[in-house]
Amino acid sequence: TPPMELACPHCLALNRIPDERVGDDPHCGRCHQSILTGAPVDLGVDTFDRFVANAGLPVLVDFWAEWCGPCKMMAPVFKQVAAELATRARFAKVETEAHPKISMRAHIKSIPTLVLYRGGDEIARVSGAMDARNLKLWLAQQGVR
Repeated sequence: TPPMELACPHCLALNRIPDERVGDDPHCGRCHQSILTGAPVDLGVDTFDRFVANAGLPVLVDFWAEWCGPCKMMAPVFKQVAAELATRARFAKVETEAHPKISMRAHIKSIPTLVLYRGGDEIARVSGAMDARNLKLWLAQQGVR
């Protein structure tokens, strides 16, 4: 199989990583930082499309806002699951107040809303805060295991 291309969360450079090396903490050829950090990536207008389209793995985006109580409850869960599934999915966050154009384009009606993308296309979404068990269950139902 051809190597997957993973966008670096730091500089957005595309890196070809053979499937069997994904679990070996691959580093970016351009900026030399870890590609699969296990930490959610903050996305904005300049980075959203490129990262989501070129992530190489499914991307789960958390649309949230600072004033949102359920979003704040969800944040540590999202971070924990991102670390646990670092080699199976990419995790990103979009602050809806700071990036309203992205939120409007993604048709975000309530927050928190989690949108799962594969190859740049939305494949599933769910609204409302979840605990880690239910988030992993929902991701497994979408084929992210």
